[in-house]
Amino acid sequence: MHLICRKITLYTTKGQSAMKKKLLIFGMGAQGTAVAMHIAKRPDVESIICADEDKEAIDYITQKSPKITGVVANADDMGMVENLAQGVDLIINGLPSLNHINILDAAVKFGTDYQDFTATDTLADTWPESIEVLYNEYGRKFADKGRLAIVGTGSSPGLICLATRKAVDLLDSCDSIINMFYEGVYAKRGIPFWWSPADAIADMSEKAYIVRNGELLQIEPFTEDIERTYACTGETPLLLSEHYHDEPVHYWLNREKFFKNVQNISFKYGGAGMDFAKPLYESGRLSHEETYENGETTIPFDIVKNKLPPAPKYSYEIEEILQEGLHSDFSIIAVEAYGRKNGKERKVETVISFPGLKESYEKAGITSEMFITGQSAALFTELFLEGRYKEKGLISSDMLPDDNIDHILSRAVEIGIELNTYVI
Repeated sequence: MHLICRKITLYTTKGQSAMKKKLLIFGMGAQGTAVAMHIAKRPDVESIICADEDKEAIDYITQKSPKITGVVANADDMGMVENLAQGVDLIINGLPSLNHINILDAAVKFGTDYQDFTATDTLADTWPESIEVLYNEYGRKFADKGRLAIVGTGSSPGLICLATRKAVDLLDSCDSIINMFYEGVYAKRGIPFWWSPADAIADMSEKAYIVRNGELLQIEPFTEDIERTYACTGETPLLLSEHYHDEPVHYWLNREKFFKNVQNISFKYGGAGMDFAKPLYESGRLSHEETYENGETTIPFDIVKNKLPPAPKYSYEIEEILQEGLHSDFSIIAVEAYGRKNGKERKVETVISFPGLKESYEKAGITSEMFITGQSAALFTELFLEGRYKEKGLISSDMLPDDNIDHILSRAVEIGIELNTYVI
């Protein structure tokens, strides 16, 4: 077994524009809040407009930096979105995927670069078809404006996609890819999700995408369980199951150019959110079909979604959770790529570890989920600010060139995200 540790590389900003940038961030959830806090510290940022329909979220973020101004805004109001989008250099979309299109269209209209933490599934009947619309139709629109849109720029999708690219690059041929995310922060207070509850529960209500023998399929979620153990989690056995997520779709669409025509791909998820959602799914409470109960027509999924509390993000919430105590305080991301190298079968494994809730709050005043996803997203934003993107059109994070992948992974190490790659 060979261990390949990520080395920190120092990069200059030669060629970087001296013009300070103006940013618009829509969605002050756990991820958008963390990005705003990170980016506001940079000297190349002049101002950040933070928009959300929640006034408390706006009041909170505007206290974090004099560069930040807040606007109470609804993304469904296209006129309001367009008013905010004029005159900014980059729009960052941190809203649930159902609310993406107006912001995406405003970026096209005003010729603004665009960054999204995920990829909307609302442009076609299926998610793969929706992503193809993004790549093709919106890709042409952004290219015509001489601008770049990049989707899937958090931790997963995002950082995990870059680690997957590097793992596959270590093989001569690749047969299988498994991406894994385990959320092991269990608070004594019942917290269903540490990130957007609307997106989280929506993902958990859908059949999972997998690639099997080169064909993209959907199967029941919460199935095909696997167990993994890692030294950085204290050798605790982690249970992970199939989950509806972006990565298999992106990798399958880009398999020939970037993933050596991989034939099998899956995304496995485990931990607190999955434990909460699995019995709801199995009992039919996440169904999108209308049902008749107690004299009323209802949709079970909507009832559950509307009852979910927001993800913790405010300092007072995190402090209360820490004071109440935690059952466990770790999470992990892992990549496995299987194939051949020099005629021999090999497995490449990358383990991504990052601070738990207590350490994340001590380091940055945020949750562990905000740390890994928000800080990872901010590293993609840094590439815009430093003029490192050369592409025009629309891409997903798994399509980045090697130099930008290496830069983000090096920056991740600098801010406390550890990556270790093993060739077995």
